[in-house]
Amino acid sequence: MKKVIALVLVGLAAASCTQTEKGAGIGAVSGAIIGGAVTGNVRGAAVGAAIGGIAGGVIGHVSEQPGQCYYRDRYGRRYIDNCPSNY
Repeated sequence: MKKVIALVLVGLAAASCTQTEKGAGIGAVSGAIIGGAVTGNVRGAAVGAAIGGIAGGVIGHVSEQPGQCYYRDRYGRRYIDNCPSNY
């Protein structure tokens, strides 16, 4: 049953419209699988899905912006700016 649910979730993630949605879906599925495997319970899978979904959404959102790069400043804050011209 777990394999069927995982396959359905992967299928839904692949059918998403935007890169942000695809990233969030794939991140959530991956996080759930890893969290469940590491902890061996549903709570770990849920936490993994939440963390993976957020991380995947951020990565997907950044990839939708051509010519834009993702940076961190010296205080750890994230921001998006134009990529250097040599890329």
